Amino acid sequence: MDFRLLGPIEAKRGGGSTIPLSGSKVHTVLAALLLSEGRVVSDARLSALLWGWDPPATAGAQIYTYMSRLRKHLGSEVEIVRRQPGYVLRAPGAWIDLIEFDRLDRLGREALAERRFEEAGTLLRDALELWRGTALANATEQMIEAELPRLEEARMIALESRIEADLAVGRHEQVTAELTGLVSEHPVRERLRAQLMTALYRCGRQADALHTYYEGRAVLADQLGVDPGEALGSTYQAVLGGGLGWDTLPAGRPGAAGPRAPRTSAPATDAVPAPAPRERRIPAQAAPAAHRPTPGRQAPAMLPAPYGEFTGRREELAALRGRLGREDGRPRRLLITGMAGVGKTALAVRAAQDCAAYFPDGQLFVELCHPDGAPKEPAEVLVRLLRALGEPPAPAVAGDLEELVRLYRTRTSGARLLLVLDGAVGDRQVAPLLPGGPESAVLITSQARLARVAGADTTALAPVDDEEASELLASLVGRDRLEDDPDAADDLVAYCAGLPLALHVAGARLAARPHWPVGRLAARLADPDTRLGELAYGDVSVREALVHSVRRLHAAELTVLTGLADGDSEPFCAQYAALVLGTAEEEAESSLDELVDHALLELSGLDAQGRPLYRWNDLVRLLAGSLTTRDAFPSAVG
Repeated sequence: MDFRLLGPIEAKRGGGSTIPLSGSKVHTVLAALLLSEGRVVSDARLSALLWGWDPPATAGAQIYTYMSRLRKHLGSEVEIVRRQPGYVLRAPGAWIDLIEFDRLDRLGREALAERRFEEAGTLLRDALELWRGTALANATEQMIEAELPRLEEARMIALESRIEADLAVGRHEQVTAELTGLVSEHPVRERLRAQLMTALYRCGRQADALHTYYEGRAVLADQLGVDPGEALGSTYQAVLGGGLGWDTLPAGRPGAAGPRAPRTSAPATDAVPAPAPRERRIPAQAAPAAHRPTPGRQAPAMLPAPYGEFTGRREELAALRGRLGREDGRPRRLLITGMAGVGKTALAVRAAQDCAAYFPDGQLFVELCHPDGAPKEPAEVLVRLLRALGEPPAPAVAGDLEELVRLYRTRTSGARLLLVLDGAVGDRQVAPLLPGGPESAVLITSQARLARVAGADTTALAPVDDEEASELLASLVGRDRLEDDPDAADDLVAYCAGLPLALHVAGARLAARPHWPVGRLAARLADPDTRLGELAYGDVSVREALVHSVRRLHAAELTVLTGLADGDSEPFCAQYAALVLGTAEEEAESSLDELVDHALLELSGLDAQGRPLYRWNDLVRLLAGSLTTRDAFPSAVG
């Protein structure tokens, strides 16, 4: 006996003849019994599926009649048994299209997770071919309302996974038209939109890929009041950074173990051939030894998609690899610090990706600030981490920090996890998030140094020099384009002040406008009054990134920041700052040190008298000279 639910509800005998069943209510009863998968379906449940909130007085008798009709039509191959408080269907050896769909979907997503892309695509296509239209099409309105959403969600997840497999083997041209229609039909499904961006980019349509992102961001804001999530945001960053090359790994961990499990990972981002990377991720002789995950635990894989082709920072990356691979029983708590936009997150993600094999129990990534720069509470972060580890806390303890810390450290004790904490604002925020035991490693990015991380395990990132800046810009727009006007290229590098974020924005603008000469953008950046405004593309803004640092200042430090903005880029001492500000030298030095701690000033050595020298980054100085009350204190402005 064959039963079909993925379309109009049908029952067929082994020979292929369809069993005639009349009326939506009989079809609904059959579907309810099949969907229960051998469990009892109560009379109350059947009544709700048949009549909703207003069942007739004879509901029990009518249900009995429908069961009798089904027994008569289905014959001896199927047994429908009365078992309080309802009925159960037994059909040994029966084939049910939904169960077969779940099986193929599960196998397909397991193959996808193991990077067997051709096999995954075949299995998922076979699963989707079982659908003959809208599931439960001839059931009652009440059943369709109750059951169709979860079935449709399972179909969409399988479809997204099949498209991910197709993208992974280079079928971007074949799926572009399909994805365009799907995104139009499902405008708030971020994974589909991210996949369309990937396909468009591979087809050489970068501008269309970016337009697809902006359109999705507007739809999410208008319809749901939310910002794009990690899947869509990481794909957008990859498009901006030109990082959708064939050597790019799929973002997140494709597939899931159970049937109908929702997916939130970003799409595979293997794309049109990109320039070969200038260094391998890990030299073959230094590749980490394979570790086995702890039995019975599903390893989370939360690292973002690669931030495009990684250039520069070779020494820092090698040092982080060595420290993350250290297994000597000492805690591995590593800090990457530096000003906003200097590339802390990109370096952390690259190091974490390269060393993921050392941590078979999972790689966790969490942002410690909201999009507006406000720090997240540790309890909020712990709830998310516990969910990722497969142990979501009960609602009653979601606000109990002490209990959340206990649950988290118990869960992570002995586990070989890599935790990336991005954008920490201080030790108090970080302390509850440190996992239990030395087996796990923690990689933190922060603009400030942390007392809980030893100086030897702190990597301080300075702005890149001109050579690395030119290398990064060339990776984004092409070396030939820069060499067409080398003077303008040098000016562009200078205007970006060694800040990788600024270089990425400039590169993205040029890549999106291939008809622009480099000199055109350099001319637009030449005016200091408008430079920060020009260093923005889409929702990436150098000014906004820097403003988040300013909002953490106290009033005294903010006064010093703005009061010194009229100076130049030459190093200066606290005595000079005191003269300009009209304060005592000790007071000025204290405020300057605070600005250094917030990564808004740089230490530049000592003068002849042994006094510390401070120096502006040009972009920070331009920001300081243009700050408004709304920038520094947004909550104070109506």
